Amino acid sequence: MAGRYDSNPFDEEEEVNPFADGGGRGKTGGQSNFSGGSFYTTTTGSAPPATKSRLSPLPPEPADFYNPTAPVDIPLDDSSDLKQKERGLQAREAELKRREQEVRRREEAVARAGIVLEEKNWPPFFPIIHHDIANEIPIHLQRLQYVAFTTFLGLSFTLLWNIIAVTTAWIKGENVKIWFLAIIYFISGVPGAYVLWYRPLYRAFRKESALRFGWFFLFYLLHIGFCIFAAIAPPFIFKGKSLSGILSAIDVIGDHVLVGVFYFIGFGLFCLETVLSLWVIQQVYMYFRGSGKAAEMKQEAARGVLRAAI
Repeated sequence: MAGRYDSNPFDEEEEVNPFADGGGRGKTGGQSNFSGGSFYTTTTGSAPPATKSRLSPLPPEPADFYNPTAPVDIPLDDSSDLKQKERGLQAREAELKRREQEVRRREEAVARAGIVLEEKNWPPFFPIIHHDIANEIPIHLQRLQYVAFTTFLGLSFTLLWNIIAVTTAWIKGENVKIWFLAIIYFISGVPGAYVLWYRPLYRAFRKESALRFGWFFLFYLLHIGFCIFAAIAPPFIFKGKSLSGILSAIDVIGDHVLVGVFYFIGFGLFCLETVLSLWVIQQVYMYFRGSGKAAEMKQEAARGVLRAAI
């Protein structure tokens, strides 16, 4: 049984490199003996003894190599940089405080002077004017103010439709001058209506100013006169068919039915604008007389004449 093993498998001897001699082994022969509890082998032949080698061990790993929570040394700024940044932050904070005090001082000065800051909030997608009927107009005047605002929007839409109608007439062979006049009506009429009569009425209802009521009446009457004239569209003062009134519609429908239909729609819009505007000025006048603003405006006018005379 001892002859079946060449070496002791439990022996912790050095490993033998079988490729150390650079060639094949010679014939070996031998006999395995067992003596004293260990195996040993005797060899015969001319083969040189095999060279023995041992693999070099890996360098030891650091103790925290597999520790993901091990602290990492990050170089910090030196004390001079920290002090410089601190001074910069303090300077910015002082500048912000100074600006805040300046803004507060200006707001207090404006409040003492009675000036109301109006934030632009309409239309919501592109604010260009200040408009807040629900919060700034007395509740008993809000309905009237909403209808007045409707006449302002109605005038804007009517002048825009007038451009469309005149454009169709120009495409069908009319003079290009009527198209330029329609553009002028729109770009001057809409801002002019807001500045001349809608904003004075808004501020008159908000501040109960008799003088602003007078300003509103003056220019709103001009607005109504323009709407009546445009609904008729006589062939004088304004160039030909630049207004889509009844006379222009009758004139063009014989040649071009589609253009005539557009002009008749414009005529209807001018008529509707005129009717709503007449109702608004009637209601405003009734409130103006009933609230005593007429007498107040007369007193203000008298004081103005007296100051001018002095």
